[in-house]
Order: sequence, then structure tokens, then C-alpha cells
Amino acid sequence: MDADRTADAAASAARVLIREVVDLPELEQVLDLYARIWGREANPPLTLELLRAFTKAGNYVGGAFASDGRLVGACVGFFHAPADDALHSHIAGVDSTMVDRHVGFALKLHQRAWALGRGVSDVAWTFDPLVSRNAYFNLVKLAARPVEYLPNFYGPMDDSINGADETDRLLVRWSLTDPAVELACSGGATSSVVADELAAGALTALGMDADGAPVRGRLDGATSLVAVPREISLLRASDPALARRWRLEVRDVLGGLLADGARITGFDKQGWYVVRRGL
Repeated sequence: MDADRTADAAASAARVLIREVVDLPELEQVLDLYARIWGREANPPLTLELLRAFTKAGNYVGGAFASDGRLVGACVGFFHAPADDALHSHIAGVDSTMVDRHVGFALKLHQRAWALGRGVSDVAWTFDPLVSRNAYFNLVKLAARPVEYLPNFYGPMDDSINGADETDRLLVRWSLTDPAVELACSGGATSSVVADELAAGALTALGMDADGAPVRGRLDGATSLVAVPREISLLRASDPALARRWRLEVRDVLGGLLADGARITGFDKQGWYVVRRGL
């Protein structure tokens, strides 16, 4: 199935219409949506002027619309340097009323089809490695591959999602015509299974104790497992000190493994990165 048909099928399954957004009133709706999601009405993640300039310069602003015409999701990306042949997907968000409708998946597939239609082979973006559901979405549902750990990449953001936490990010690349990506976009994604990895000899580099705190393990395995909390957003609200411990431990262990040449090759939905050496 080609990219356009795959994207159309995903939008139909999510029961939304997805298209480019270019007019000022709808660009304002994008900003309003982001302000609600991130809790930043006084300091939205983007400005109207910047969005308008992005669209005029031929960059990507996609919107998902419900049957009643409401904007319920949006994704914004801009081009890398010409030699890089890539789009950077800067920000994407979906209204809370659309939970479990897979609108985010449909938006990314629309972005993929849009990029391929313009001769772009890769899309890159960042996400917080502590957010388990985003790791599963990016690494499993979309089959994007992490390429770099970025400590405190954005500096303090102090919004309802990030809180006062430092903004570590994983940079991923989405190779749009890779067979694994094509399979994932057609609904054939498969998650890693930690039990199978352990049975095959994987070592726990960072685990979790009975109280939900991080526990250091061994870093010398050919395959390493790195745990993250199931719901870091709840932990940031209920126990900021423990959330801070997780940030520092994951930075040191996962970031250290990647800096040493290991690669993240999978993610278990229960909250485990699978990291391999020698690839």
C-alpha cells in the first residue's frame, strides 16, 4: 500500500479528516490547541507569526479535524539543511477528547505521505525518553530509530507536561521507505518482549524496585535493558524528587550506553528500552 493510501486508511480509522493548515484562523486554532495541551496560554509553544512564515516557506503544518469541524490534532515540521534531505517534526499534539482514537498515528502518516511527495526521505524529531507511551509510539508504532541522547535540550519549559524537570530528549530518525517503517505504518508493528530478551541473556542496566525507584544494574551486557516509569507525568506531580532521580539515572545509563556506541533497537510496552552493542 502506498503512503497516501496508508495515510488515508489511518485517518479513516481514527474518524478524522487530515489536511494541511494554511489560513490564519485555522493556524490560530493550532496555537489554541497547543496552549491547552501544554498549559501555556501565556507562552504558547509557537507564535502565529512563525506558523504563518512556516507555511509560506513551504513547511509542514497538518491538522486533524473531527466530524463537527473541530481541530483535534496538529503537527508542525520544518526542513533541515538542503543536504540533509530531512524534515524536522518539531511539535505534535492531540486533544484529550481524542484519547485512544489513534489520531496521532494518523497525523504522522499524513506527514510521511506529504514528505515523500516532496522527495524527502527522512523525518526527525525529539521526545522525552521518560515518557513510556511516547517511546512505544515512536519506536514501535512508527518504527523510528533513536540516534542521539540530548541532555536538557530545550532548557526549562515549566509547563503542565514538563513541569520543572530538565528537558532531556531522544532524537529519532524516521526513514520513510525503510521496510520496517512501511510495515509499522500498515499496522504490522511488533514490540520487544523483556522476558524473551532476559531469556536470551540480556542484562538489566537500570531496573525498578518495589517502591518504584530506579536501581542500577550491569552495563557490560551485549544487550541491556533500561527501565523507565510507566507514568512519569503522575510521578512529577506526586513525587518530584523521585522523578528527578529517574531523569538523572536514565540520562546516565541510557545516555551513557548510546555515547559508548550502543543502539536502541526496541521498546517493551511495560516500560523497557532494549539496547544492543556491536551493531
